[in-house]
Amino acid sequence: MGNGMKIEVNSIVEGKVTGITKFGAFVELSDNVTGMVHISEVSRSYVNDINDFLKVGDSVKAKVLSCEKGKVALSIKQTQPKSEKSAKPKPKPQRKPYVPAPPVTSPGDFEWQSARPDAPSSFEDMMSSFKKTSEDKMSDLKRASGESRGYSRRGHGSKK
Repeated sequence: MGNGMKIEVNSIVEGKVTGITKFGAFVELSDNVTGMVHISEVSRSYVNDINDFLKVGDSVKAKVLSCEKGKVALSIKQTQPKSEKSAKPKPKPQRKPYVPAPPVTSPGDFEWQSARPDAPSSFEDMMSSFKKTSEDKMSDLKRASGESRGYSRRGHGSKK
């Protein structure tokens, strides 16, 4: 580097916008060093199109976020004063973090007992009634699919 300013992380630098892409803007700092301002670091307000905020040739102040292997990441929004009027930090509603239900170690015991406290049914009873209903369902399905299969074959290829 020449005898210009040293680029240090967290320092505020000035540069000129040299290019704008859809994901950020390039800013040329001193000594032909070009920094990149990611779209999320352009402004404190929501940025849909960087061209609404920056133009090529603009002089901008930016904060150096990182400087690695000659790539300089910049933030323009972190140099902007937090305006009192428009962006009052809204207190976030305290949402409790989502906690999944504890794993069920004994499947179903609790459910059957709570559903019918006066008639604790045995596992065999539950299974046999479950088998009965599922067999009924299966035979319904077979009947239904058998009919529809017949119809769909007939309809093929007649209209061309």
